[in-house]
Amino acid sequence: MHTPRQSRVRMRLASSSSVVLFLIVVGLLMALSRQYHRQFDWTESGRNSLSQASVTLLKRLPKPITITAFATDKRNLRMRISELVARYQRHDSNIALHFVNPDKDPGRARAAGIRFDGELLVQYGDQTQTVDQVNEQSLTNALARAGRSGQRSVVFLSGQGERSPDGNANFDLSTWVAQMNKRGLKTRSLTLGATGRIPKKTSVLVIASPTARFLPGEVKEVERYVRHGGNLLWLSDPGSREGLTPLAEMLGVQFQPGVIVDPVSQLLTGGQSATDVVITRYGEQPVVRGFNLMTLFPQAGGLTVKQPKNWQAQVIIDTSPTAWSATGPLGKVTSFRKGKDIPGPLNIGVALTHERAKRQQRVAIIGNGNFLSNTFIGNGGNLDLGMNLINWLSNDDAYINVPARVAPDLRLDLSRTAEAVIGIGFLVVLPLVLLASGVGIWLRRRKR
Repeated sequence: MHTPRQSRVRMRLASSSSVVLFLIVVGLLMALSRQYHRQFDWTESGRNSLSQASVTLLKRLPKPITITAFATDKRNLRMRISELVARYQRHDSNIALHFVNPDKDPGRARAAGIRFDGELLVQYGDQTQTVDQVNEQSLTNALARAGRSGQRSVVFLSGQGERSPDGNANFDLSTWVAQMNKRGLKTRSLTLGATGRIPKKTSVLVIASPTARFLPGEVKEVERYVRHGGNLLWLSDPGSREGLTPLAEMLGVQFQPGVIVDPVSQLLTGGQSATDVVITRYGEQPVVRGFNLMTLFPQAGGLTVKQPKNWQAQVIIDTSPTAWSATGPLGKVTSFRKGKDIPGPLNIGVALTHERAKRQQRVAIIGNGNFLSNTFIGNGGNLDLGMNLINWLSNDDAYINVPARVAPDLRLDLSRTAEAVIGIGFLVVLPLVLLASGVGIWLRRRKR
């Protein structure tokens, strides 16, 4: 069968036209891709995108940001750095990235204090910070430190059996304090019995669950600090006021007797202690606004606030109505005792604010110190809540904690049974199925 000449020409024209149209479409797509950039992150943890906390922080940094990467010519290292910084550049065009080979320019690396291959130097205004780990958490924390206006000093009272900011015991606070230091907050301990005065440049004073009684002069110094506009975080475990009643009266705070019990929280924690209170809902106070992580408060106490003059009071954390404050022995707590126990909901944390001429004075009182201890700070959102508290008290509302990113979709954990089934399937069953299929096809063709 012969195709007429005219038909062949038409077919060739149609074929050529299809090729030309295809090339035109490809060219247009390439041109559009250069002008419009659109990326999609389909990883389970969103590890290829910036967290909302990092995006919010970038919006608070209006000045240009310069990132200098001191990295050798290793392609993989430079690619990792470029990909990380590119995530930030997609949200802020004022970020510039420069590479310096420390082997070829050792003087510049030494002047910048560079110690590792791949270390970053972040410059924002007249502030500089170094980043020794190529990940979002480290880089965003460096930007937060560089963006802070002035130094923030967090002072922990000591000498009366308080939780130590430097100690590694289960009840101490060193894990929380280490996170503060990473974000540019300066921390120190202060014994009033030795110095007699709280430093003027104290951004936040922390009273962390004292176990010995404060001297009258120490109490008066703390009261003086608050009266003069100082910010305060008071962590008070049940029954641990230790001479600080005058301070509580000045702030209008009344600590309720007993320990909070919550049967619903006991179910959530797998039937453990009924005094481990789990908080899942929060209000609109700035410390917890938009907070969506569960927090755990072991052996917390309730408190109420009679709003002092010129102060505004808000609840930070309160329990569910199923909780109550048990005033009797905890060994046999099974149900609420009417007339003896205090019914819920109960306030665990409250905030007080006082509008002054140039700034807002802030005080937070929490009826629990365990939730920030080294033992419990890793539970749920305890660390994030602790960082929110200290950032709010130091008037750094914009600089919130950035959680570390995890990538659960990179690892597949299988049981031994599953591994055996998959191994036999791929190594034995699948080859036998392919072999049987091949033999069947060969036999059918042979019969034709």
